Amino acid sequence: MQDLNDMIFFAEVAERGGFAAASRVLGVPKSRLSRRIAELERGLGVLLLQRTTRKLSLTPVGEMYLRHCRDMRDAAVAATEVIAQLQGTPSGTVRITCPVTLARTTIGPLLLRYMALYPDVHLDVRLIDRPVNLVEEGVDIAIRVRSAIEDSVMLAVKQLNVIHPLLVISPAQLERQGPVRDPADLLRIDTLDRGSDDNQNVWRLMNPDGHIQIVRHMPRLIMRDLPLLKKAAVSGLGAAMLPDYMLHAELANGTLIEPLRNWKGLTNIVYALFSPRSALMPAVRKLIDFLYEHAANVVPTEDDPRP
Repeated sequence: MQDLNDMIFFAEVAERGGFAAASRVLGVPKSRLSRRIAELERGLGVLLLQRTTRKLSLTPVGEMYLRHCRDMRDAAVAATEVIAQLQGTPSGTVRITCPVTLARTTIGPLLLRYMALYPDVHLDVRLIDRPVNLVEEGVDIAIRVRSAIEDSVMLAVKQLNVIHPLLVISPAQLERQGPVRDPADLLRIDTLDRGSDDNQNVWRLMNPDGHIQIVRHMPRLIMRDLPLLKKAAVSGLGAAMLPDYMLHAELANGTLIEPLRNWKGLTNIVYALFSPRSALMPAVRKLIDFLYEHAANVVPTEDDPRP
């Protein structure tokens, strides 16, 4: 019988597209993985992987063998799951990615509460504002913010919250640059934006009737850091489109106001993206359920404690 560990090694290398990515996830040196896969091929008497200097691909036999290796691996994970359920306490390491601002305000405090509930769980949290490939980068849960939930046949999603972007401005700026009564007025005042990959600074506003107004503006300041962008808006440097969860205190004390109360930014969805296999781990499943239960009701903390 083949070494079952070698079958798991092969499945990880094949799914993650290379030895380096599998090495990071498994914690096994790349040289050892390469040697074990070569020994597996010799033992089977077939070539499973087609190796070139730039790419690793499966042979037809390797594709068929991979299906059985996946089944074996998933069955092993399910067996471990049964034991973990009997033990009743989630444990192990969960790897998470999350946008920076969400981590500072809503998701971060929830992760700390989760760790207090389950002291045997370790969290590896990476603050990343870009999409990640969960399989290639060894991520269990990716927190994302999009206008629509990502559709993927390989991954599962759980909606956590809804964000309503609000157009805000300081009273001092309105006094300096005049009133804003219509979206067209935004073209004559200073604005702020976090920028985009295509260098297009566009606000999409919607009124109660569902009419969408597109505002293409030239920001005085472009900055990816939302808490600092909010500080710039409070100081009167420009109007900004910011998530509602960041603005509770400023709207309450009047340091920022909504000049166009009938026009809101298009809704964004906060969701957790994960693989069904990762969700077999009790620590991952419990965390997804915990975020689903609490994310919509958490009271945001101070975005940025720096003076």
